[in-house]
Amino acid sequence: MPRVSVVIPCFNLGRFLNEAIGSVSAQTFSNFDIVVVDDGSSDDDTLRVLGGLRGPKIRVVRSPNRGLSAARNLGVRESTGDYICSLDADDQLEPTWLERAVTLLDADPALAFVSHWLEAFGDEQWYWKPARCDLGMLLDFNVINGAAVVRRSVLDSVGGFDETMRDGCEDWEFWIRVMEHGYRGVILPEVLYRYRRRRDSMSNEMNRTDRHLQLYAELVEKHPESYRRHLLDLVLRREWTISDLCRRIRAVEEELRNSVEPTLEERRREVERANRRLADIQAQEAAEKERRALAEQTGRFELEIERARSAAAGLARQFQQSWSWRLTAPLRWVYERLGLAGRP
Repeated sequence: MPRVSVVIPCFNLGRFLNEAIGSVSAQTFSNFDIVVVDDGSSDDDTLRVLGGLRGPKIRVVRSPNRGLSAARNLGVRESTGDYICSLDADDQLEPTWLERAVTLLDADPALAFVSHWLEAFGDEQWYWKPARCDLGMLLDFNVINGAAVVRRSVLDSVGGFDETMRDGCEDWEFWIRVMEHGYRGVILPEVLYRYRRRRDSMSNEMNRTDRHLQLYAELVEKHPESYRRHLLDLVLRREWTISDLCRRIRAVEEELRNSVEPTLEERRREVERANRRLADIQAQEAAEKERRALAEQTGRFELEIERARSAAAGLARQFQQSWSWRLTAPLRWVYERLGLAGRP
């Protein structure tokens, strides 16, 4: 029997599914099985990928679309491992994740779950490195990843994932219930998960609207006693967060005044000087262009004048020859009559 069952709900994410499954197959811990839950996918590519899944460790379970929580619960019921890892169809596990989690859970029977740090990739790139996972911190922020490895007995004892929460934060609500039941877990300070960021993901859609606030209010309504008991800590933590944010803003503003703004002003002056040099160059180029045009025009005028002079000289020679012949005609007649023509 497998020690770990990896449950992968999938709704129209077939383009990423093989990468997710590949990250499980690449684990250094090999005693696992994979249950892929088709949550009523309608995308042709997803259906083709699902239909092509084969392997002794892979099972595909199909269901009408009922949401992420219902798909996870169905996958858990169809699995047999003592430990459960819920992997989203577009995310990936680092190769040593299952080995690291199972080692800790086997070593401490009182440990309910093991979470980790993660790296975001895709449309965004950043790291998520929470330090604590006690109830007080969890009520403020979801510091436990959905793919944390949890004991099946713990998951069964708290009733699995809340299937009424179809718009997000279902894993956050689940971990609050786990902590309210007195269970404890740890966060491994290692990046052991790759979290894909997509524009069309549920979390991005939630953050683009006020849906996140509505879901947080729903968490408060579902766990009023816990929030009431930790209210002072929550308020103080938010006050500290706001104060720290203000301090960071002031530091950024001071850096802008002392460093960025003077540098920016110097760059503006450099741009002005460059613009003036460019204007001078453009003026010089315009003047040179005009000079060349005038020189070309002058050359044409000089050529025309030279041609006119040549023509005038030719006419003058013709004129002179014509009138010389006429003026000497009487003398030539006398010479011819006297018989002097041809003598020296």
